[in-house]
Amino acid sequence: MYRVYDTVRSTHSQDGAVVLDIRQGQMFNLNFVGSRILTLLKEGLTESAIVDKISQEFDVSREIAERDVREFIGALKEHELVEDLGANSQH
Repeated sequence: MYRVYDTVRSTHSQDGAVVLDIRQGQMFNLNFVGSRILTLLKEGLTESAIVDKISQEFDVSREIAERDVREFIGALKEHELVEDLGANSQH
């Protein structure tokens, strides 16, 4: 399970999102799918639940959704926008 850092601010639109990390002073642009994944992370969904939702909402196979979600979360971790709660998460 992941937690979006408190220092991350985002504004979402039909085109995607603009994300600002006030701690690092960095700004990112997300497409619509990235915006949706970030929203679901903020809602506290697990990676598996996010994959299911992305697969259903965007009518793609679970395998494609899983790969894309994993890559996107990896990028968020790389830019220190999300924290991997790992063993600390509750099921």
